[in-house]
Amino acid sequence: MHSDEVIAIPIIMILASAIVFIVYLTTRHRERMAMVAKGLGSEEIKAMYSRNGNRSPLNSLKWGILFVLGGIAIMLGNFLHTTYFVDEGIIVGMVCLFVGIGLVWFYGIAAKKISQP
Repeated sequence: MHSDEVIAIPIIMILASAIVFIVYLTTRHRERMAMVAKGLGSEEIKAMYSRNGNRSPLNSLKWGILFVLGGIAIMLGNFLHTTYFVDEGIIVGMVCLFVGIGLVWFYGIAAKKISQP
């Protein structure tokens, strides 16, 4: 690695992060100014940005299923790689497959829960 690359990479990363942060702040400011221009009060604006305390337990179930199946896919992929000398690329494919299966499984569970009274 050349000395120019060692210096340029952190500088570019810092500049890119600063640009993203500045764009975020200006966009948020413009959005709020547009709300004020439309006549919304400060309490209404705060209510729009406040997080709703009622979180669905199905959301936790979804993330739990995805992390468990993703972890199983990584462990199984590493096992196949070390034991049977399968290419490492299988790990990425297995994670995608298992997470996809988890999402379909979650959809089935959520559809049953929502249809129940």
